[in-house]
Amino acid sequence: MHRLVDDAVAGIPVENPCTPIWDDYTADFKQGVPLLDSSPAIIDITATASAMMLLIEKMSSSLLPGKLAQETRALDSELRCDPEAPRRAIAWMLDRDVYASACPGLLRYFGWSALARHLHPVVDAFAGWRDEERWLRSYCPTCESRPSMAQLVGTDPGLLRLLSCGRCKTRWRYLRTGCPFCENQNDHRLTVLSIEGEGGLRIDYCEGCRGYLKTYNGEGSENVLLADWTSIHLDIIARDRGLIRSATSLYEVS
Repeated sequence: MHRLVDDAVAGIPVENPCTPIWDDYTADFKQGVPLLDSSPAIIDITATASAMMLLIEKMSSSLLPGKLAQETRALDSELRCDPEAPRRAIAWMLDRDVYASACPGLLRYFGWSALARHLHPVVDAFAGWRDEERWLRSYCPTCESRPSMAQLVGTDPGLLRLLSCGRCKTRWRYLRTGCPFCENQNDHRLTVLSIEGEGGLRIDYCEGCRGYLKTYNGEGSENVLLADWTSIHLDIIARDRGLIRSATSLYEVS
C-alpha cells in the first residue's frame, strides 16, 4: 500500500511553493511559531488540493484489498460532491478548518502524502536556514506535530538526538534526554526498551506520562528505519506493555 502511494505521488506533477523570506519569519521562529502557522511566512498550499485529488483518483483505480478499495472509492466520491471539499480537507489537516469525512484516517494519510511532497523543497530550505540550537522544542518546527520517531546520531560525547515528523518529514534537533510529550527531564523516569533482532530500533518511554517514542540508534537507511510504518510492530509491543502512543502518526494500531 505504501509503495503504491509513493509511486502514485511521484508521478503527480506538483507546483513547488515559493520559499519564504526567512528574515520575515525570524521573530516568529524565535518565539516558537511553526513555519506553517506563521503569518509573515506565507506558504501557498492550495495546489496540494489538486494533487491530493489526483492521488486519490489513482488509488481508487488501483488493485487494493476489498475494504481499503471501497473506502478509497467512497473518499473519492465524497470529495467530488463539493468543489470546496478538497480545500477544506487540506485546511482540516492543518487544524485550520472543520471537515467531517467518512474516512478521516485514509483522508489524512493520502492528504499528508500529497502535502509532504508539495512541501519537500521548503522543508529542505528550512533545514538549511534554521539554527537548531534556537528551537530544541518537542514539536515539529514546520507543522507543529509531535514527533513520530527519533534518531541518535554521532558518538559520545557528541551524541545528538533528532526528532522526526511523521507528517511533513521534517527532522529537527532535540535535547539528548527528556520526554518530548510531557517534557520530563528526570533521567530516572526515562526507560529504554531494547528489542532483540531489531537492528538499532528500540522503544524509549517515560514512566511519568507512559508516552513512548520509537528510536533508531544509528545512521544509514533512514528512509526505511524512520518511516514509522516499517516499525508498526513496535507500536504493538508498546501497546501490549501499557504504553501510550502520544506521537502524531498517519497510522493507528487498533
